[in-house]
Amino acid sequence: MTNSADLAALVEQPFALLQEMEHRSRAAHAGHGAGALPAEWVGVGFRIGEEQFVASREQVREVLMLPDSITRVPGSQRWLLGIANLRGHLLPLIDVKLLLGSGRTTLRRTTRVISVNHREVPAGLVVDEVLGFRRFMDHEFSNTAPKTIVRCDTFLGGTYQRGDEPWPVFNLSDLVESKMFLQAAAE
Repeated sequence: MTNSADLAALVEQPFALLQEMEHRSRAAHAGHGAGALPAEWVGVGFRIGEEQFVASREQVREVLMLPDSITRVPGSQRWLLGIANLRGHLLPLIDVKLLLGSGRTTLRRTTRVISVNHREVPAGLVVDEVLGFRRFMDHEFSNTAPKTIVRCDTFLGGTYQRGDEPWPVFNLSDLVESKMFLQAAAE
């Protein structure tokens, strides 16, 4: 029995109807069967320059306002804006756009810090704007990623396409583990 008409046929057999409903419910919960809901991927949308990206929700610890006080680190790369004390924890703040070689991020009211959820590398990535949660269905995903203006192609892991809007998937872990990111000392 695979559709609602089949369930209607079981109206006179309440126990069989309940069994079929339980079977479909378990199949849907496990992601199998005709009654299953399509798989969904949830990420955090953000903007670097004029381009929008999405990062896996698991890679984002939290989104913060740009702190009022940032302590500059002598002898560091220009893209390392400094260290900020956020609720008693020191967090290095990185201008992602400048790190990628696409110019400095203009600090505005919409500028946000994405605290990366990484066990070994604490980092706060300064982006132009955070656009909130974005939900995509599996069928909207493509392994290919478009060329970007901010030169982050090596950190992209595919694209979700919603209508005519591409949402490249930015891998934050790959960024904070990259050689260029870990070389914060000025040359």
